[in-house]
Amino acid sequence: MTTVLIVEDDPINFRVFSKILTKRGGLEVLGTENVSEVLEIAKSGNIDVILMDVSLANSIFDGKPVDGIKITQMLKSDPQTLHLPVILVTAHAMQGDRELLLKQSGADGYISKPVVDHQQFIDQIVALVNN
Repeated sequence: MTTVLIVEDDPINFRVFSKILTKRGGLEVLGTENVSEVLEIAKSGNIDVILMDVSLANSIFDGKPVDGIKITQMLKSDPQTLHLPVILVTAHAMQGDRELLLKQSGADGYISKPVVDHQQFIDQIVALVNN
């Protein structure tokens, strides 16, 4: 079964994404915004893809606040997690944001909030896993 790690600081968004992915998509879901846990889970080999919120209000690593861009850069620079697909999820959906955020982070995909088309949301995630 495909397992998705959701890195999200908003409990409502986490619940919405989790419900869509489990009930409609038949996927398994884990969630955390703790950076050390994200890195540990990513290295465990127990997940297939990460949904990464870009703006994380409470995430700290080595005593410094970090956002989803920084965490994605950390994952993509580690040989153990380099090939794990990361999809940025963000409300930053102005023209040019997608390209800029993908370039900055090294992420594999981008989904803008709010997620309106639930099937497209699932399909985009599954397509990256099956790539």
